[in-house]
Amino acid sequence: MSLWQSYRNLSPRTRLMLGGGVMAYAVFGLFISDKAEEAFGLTPTEEDKKRLREAVPKIHIIEKESK
Repeated sequence: MSLWQSYRNLSPRTRLMLGGGVMAYAVFGLFISDKAEEAFGLTPTEEDKKRLREAVPKIHIIEKESK
């Protein structure tokens, strides 16, 4: 039996609780990630930010001539 079929066999209430749990876990991760970066010393320095801005490709728009 596939994972999708197993999921579909769960009751609607159980699927709702499972989905809510996954969303709560994701929201928790978003809120805690900044604090975890600071705790592990992984916050970017100004030099890192500058190098990142330089590494991003620049887009040049060229107007097409109308005929």
